[in-house]
Amino acid sequence: MSTTTTTPIRYGFLLVPNFSMIAFSSAVEVLRMANRLSGENLYEWPVYSMDGAPVAASNRLLISPSGGAIASADKSVLRVLFVCSGTRVADQWQEELRVQLIQLSKSKIVIGGICTGTYLLAKAGLLDGHRCTIHWENIASLRETSPNTIVTEELFELDGDRYTASGGTAPLDMMLQLIKQEHGGKLAVSISEQFMCDRMRGAYDKQRIPLKLLLGSAQPKLTEAVELMESNLEELLNLDDLASLVGVSRRQLERLFKKYLGCVPRRYYLDLRLKKARQLLLQTPGSVSEVAIACGFVSASHFSKSYREMFGLSPREERQLQRQQI
Repeated sequence: MSTTTTTPIRYGFLLVPNFSMIAFSSAVEVLRMANRLSGENLYEWPVYSMDGAPVAASNRLLISPSGGAIASADKSVLRVLFVCSGTRVADQWQEELRVQLIQLSKSKIVIGGICTGTYLLAKAGLLDGHRCTIHWENIASLRETSPNTIVTEELFELDGDRYTASGGTAPLDMMLQLIKQEHGGKLAVSISEQFMCDRMRGAYDKQRIPLKLLLGSAQPKLTEAVELMESNLEELLNLDDLASLVGVSRRQLERLFKKYLGCVPRRYYLDLRLKKARQLLLQTPGSVSEVAIACGFVSASHFSKSYREMFGLSPREERQLQRQQI
């Protein structure tokens, strides 16, 4: 293995009780693997708690903080400090957390939130005017309690000196993106392969939010219509047939889509097809024409135009960019 005299980048993690173990591990393991594959000490990941005592995750496993109490952290060497939280996040708030986070931010340290850690950052006033994300179960409540925060449905957000990841395995994607920026795409892809990830998810990838959460149980007809759309992306259903299968009039179906999903059925159907097309384009070797046909497009030019309008790149440009990053 090679060695380096370069000072390692230090990503700190502040654990609060009931933090999500999978979200925390997804972030830390990427840094560990970066060191292993490079043969260099590229990263360090000190772990802190508020009082220096071990912290129980939501799965009840205890983690002992290697860095001790957050108040004693060496601010001169930290690049980023992530607050890691999980269930019952509102119960974990304390004023001392606000004090410590504000001091860290004044030291020019990037402040981040993993899973529901975003909630704690927002409550501390550190996300005002920033784009951020949080686990889909908490999106609605965060938007309500933090109106000055721009809450998105992305897997992760890197907005200036604020980094947030939505939870689950999303921190893995966020850390891969950071490693790509700091040490190149080749290392990031190698790490992804070690963890058997089929691809590196990026800026355009959103959380998969259950439709029933968005619509509630009071809209079974609309839920059924969307499920039919999702199962018929290649052989498309026309709107009259869709309405008939669901058991409502076409006009009533259009009203439901407009009221609860904010768009007409045709637009929603097109978005579903384009998102599926992007998955196929980035995850399979099929040609652009084959992808277009698999997603219900009979015209390659219409597919390319619609794709560019949604993602900002043509299908060929998107695939070429992915190859350049490898």
